[in-house]
Amino acid sequence: MFAAVRFSGKSEKRALWLCRFTVGKLYAMKNVTARTNADALTDRNLAQTKPHEGPPRTDVGTITLHWATALAFVVSLVTGLRIAADALRAPFSKWLAPVLPQGEIFSWHFLAGLAVFFCGSAYVAYLARSGLVERNSPKKTRILAMRAPARLKWGAVNVILHWFVYALVIFLTGTGVMMYLGYGGWWAYLHSTAAFVALVYIFAHVAAHYLYGGWLQIFRVFRPAPLAITKAVRPRPLLVAAAIGVAVACGVAGVDWATRDTLVVARVSDAPKLDGAMGDPAWSRARPVFIRTQQGANLGGSGESLVEVRALHDGQKVYFAFRWEDPTRSLRRIPIIKKEDGWHVLDERAGLQDAVDFYEDKLAVIFSDNPSLGGAGATDLGANPLPGKPMPINGRGFHFTTDGSYIDMWQWKASRGGMLGRVDSQYIGPPYAPTLDEQNYNARYQGGYWNKPGRALYSYNFKFIHRNDKGPVTVLRLPKDWKAQVAALGKFDLNPDSSDDENGRWHMFDWESEPYTPEADAGIPVGTTLPGVIIAGDNEGERANVTGVSKWSNGHWTLELTRNMKSDGRYDKAFVPAHDLYMWVAVFDHAQTRHASHNRPVRVVTQN
Repeated sequence: MFAAVRFSGKSEKRALWLCRFTVGKLYAMKNVTARTNADALTDRNLAQTKPHEGPPRTDVGTITLHWATALAFVVSLVTGLRIAADALRAPFSKWLAPVLPQGEIFSWHFLAGLAVFFCGSAYVAYLARSGLVERNSPKKTRILAMRAPARLKWGAVNVILHWFVYALVIFLTGTGVMMYLGYGGWWAYLHSTAAFVALVYIFAHVAAHYLYGGWLQIFRVFRPAPLAITKAVRPRPLLVAAAIGVAVACGVAGVDWATRDTLVVARVSDAPKLDGAMGDPAWSRARPVFIRTQQGANLGGSGESLVEVRALHDGQKVYFAFRWEDPTRSLRRIPIIKKEDGWHVLDERAGLQDAVDFYEDKLAVIFSDNPSLGGAGATDLGANPLPGKPMPINGRGFHFTTDGSYIDMWQWKASRGGMLGRVDSQYIGPPYAPTLDEQNYNARYQGGYWNKPGRALYSYNFKFIHRNDKGPVTVLRLPKDWKAQVAALGKFDLNPDSSDDENGRWHMFDWESEPYTPEADAGIPVGTTLPGVIIAGDNEGERANVTGVSKWSNGHWTLELTRNMKSDGRYDKAFVPAHDLYMWVAVFDHAQTRHASHNRPVRVVTQN
């Protein structure tokens, strides 16, 4: 940060003498700023300082590390604010959103954090090797308790602010590391709060330096000067400091890489029986990996879920088992309710494509060859991350790749086939060309997230809901026997955080329904609730290549699924020995897009 002009601080008398020496003059105290400690301010050094040699300057090493730190700090801050602005309720971050960066933010945020490790360690090493340890000595704050000119007291305030930002950076780093490891809750709250404090600090930092020495004090960080050589200066301080910083940053990155979880797909002779309970003895041969996901919607208010993953193969098929925390069994994917003026969807955010109350539980799994952070680098945040393409209706961003690659995605959707043993096989790839309906916002454009070739067994029981639609929706099908359909829902209430009946189902088969007619509608009383999902036929094609069995019990979902080891097309990833993949999981608790997630990839190794 900005380097304050040093003063003795040994006594009030000496401080006043130095003040009288500098009154009315703004000049560069090159030798003063480079002293090892207050005792280095001897008469000889003061004599070498020429009052008329120009405005104050700062040594090259300090300027270099100052701007490197400032850049890393600002990039980390603005990218962190962009991530925070994606939260459902983040009024201040959302207010700043128009001026925040968009796109693949996660990697930039973590790289900036790594740069902070470099800058912090390099700065400490530079102070030690350049004889500037006493530059920000806490002893200088004693002047605040003395009678002294305001300028000297602002110098002491700057020392306090320096130590404050050291502590703040350490705090941000610590809480950020905890979030990176998958811990949310209070860790996320503390990290976010500290980020806003850092934003305020930037203004306080500049203001304090201005009050200390005016604009010349601020602009000194643009005026490099050679480091004053004293007995305390050791050879090549900046070069050595930079080398230490690089070593520390590389060490941190190396520790992160070496400690990432590895999921071994163990080979078994007999395929496990899939029962949705991990009851087959074969699963005991699979070493589990536990993944902490966080910052999702709902999940009992914590936004967190611990996911257990196991994997097996028999040479032909691969088998995965997932068990994750979810306090409620949620199947109500945007149900409809009849009111006096027609049928309405129950979730108020359905038109935003961002339902968080009445929706189904889901689990998404992606596999990639790319270990980049933020889900293989395919998560782009912002209201318009793809200029020239339709904007995301929910304003959150898109998933897509930029290198032409494809990410294999399996998505279990509780009401859209999940309880019938179906898993939707999809992918993330380059942005696709929007349809005419998507261009006109009569359908949802999804960037590079799309469906593999084939068809799905589900559709929606109402026409597309536009962003600003508030009135009744256009229903497509009605039950032939509305009483039987309501009975099939089981016991339920309209509390979105309640759990659905274990025997209830929130989809309607096409064979038990008929196209909407006003006559059929007239026979259904006001207050009736019906499913928002129609099931017709079965999954087909590549979209049908993953199947699974799921059960909810005691606050946990368990999902067992299977697929051929070899790929069925260009969008699949093959599970073969000697070719590692990287996996991420996302947990949805009756939320459409706001899933709990993690940033560190899990390495997937297939056993011979």
